[in-house]
Amino acid sequence: MENIVRPLIVVLVTMAITMLAGLLVDRGLRFAARRRPDTHMPMLLRRTQLPLQVLLATLALHLAYPLAELDLRQDVVIRNVLATAALLAAAWLVVRLADAVAENLLRRYAERTSDTSRVRQLRTQLGLVRRVITSVLVVTTAAVAILLLFPSLRTLGTSMLASAGVIGIIAGVAAQSTLSNLMAGLQIAFGDSVKIGDTVVVEGEWGTVEEITLAFLTVRIWDDRRLTMPVSYFNSKPYENWSRGGPQVTGTVLLHLDHSTPVPVLREHLHEYLRGRSEWDRRTWSLLVTDSTPVNIVVRAAMSTSNADDAWTLRCAVREELLDWLARNHPNALPKIPTSIIGGDRDSAVAPEREEVGAR
Repeated sequence: MENIVRPLIVVLVTMAITMLAGLLVDRGLRFAARRRPDTHMPMLLRRTQLPLQVLLATLALHLAYPLAELDLRQDVVIRNVLATAALLAAAWLVVRLADAVAENLLRRYAERTSDTSRVRQLRTQLGLVRRVITSVLVVTTAAVAILLLFPSLRTLGTSMLASAGVIGIIAGVAAQSTLSNLMAGLQIAFGDSVKIGDTVVVEGEWGTVEEITLAFLTVRIWDDRRLTMPVSYFNSKPYENWSRGGPQVTGTVLLHLDHSTPVPVLREHLHEYLRGRSEWDRRTWSLLVTDSTPVNIVVRAAMSTSNADDAWTLRCAVREELLDWLARNHPNALPKIPTSIIGGDRDSAVAPEREEVGAR
């Protein structure tokens, strides 16, 4: 009976202490959040409660295992499993801590500055650095340490470390595209060529950069479709970045009109209409005749906006307003299609008239 009760007591007491420690940490973070409502760090650290409890539980069970006095042949294996679980929990805790610190840093920076471009750049950099830390440092270190924990695998782990150079060369040759995307992702993060939240035109599609990873970049197109592309594309091919240097955009509207169009009157109406539109940021505007052909003229209306979304909305509104105003006030200014009677239609049209003259 004692062989069952003693291990059960050790496990229950260890779990109770672990849950109590996690509860105390959570209460402490809640208290700190109430005392300092201006900081987000205590609430962000609450995300580490679960990995912290797992880490404390595995460490406590590993240390208290001799007290259970099980005397099993698998004691070494069980203790190695507990140590491995503790190591994985520690890696999980490090990742959660890095996420909390990065998000707190981003929030504090966003509160201190009004430059949204810098905020987007910092978000991109922190996201890629977090992925590098998670995938390269934490995972690799945890995997190697797990191999070294088991005596039967220590030789394998040592051999893997010794042959890391050869493995690196083979992996580099076999995964050239992956490594190029990785380097391209780091170059984008710290080169400031494109950031999360930028408005871009890629492959004829207009959208907003939604996510940047170590391998791929996702663009949310205006109709809510997602365009996923390798990040190396943005270092090898040209693309339009409407947010670089500032989000301000100048929208244009082209109208093909008749030569009799009253351009000065149309220009005055455009200015009056823009004054009533909230999308116009009042920086610049113009209405010019940019081309002339034997049958019509090309009128270009240009107006500045604070971002690409407002530019699209204002362009559509201006195009509709100018055409409607011309149709109501100057219908002759709208383009005309010249027509004439040709061939058999003309002969059939004059034939009755000839017959009538002959009868007279």
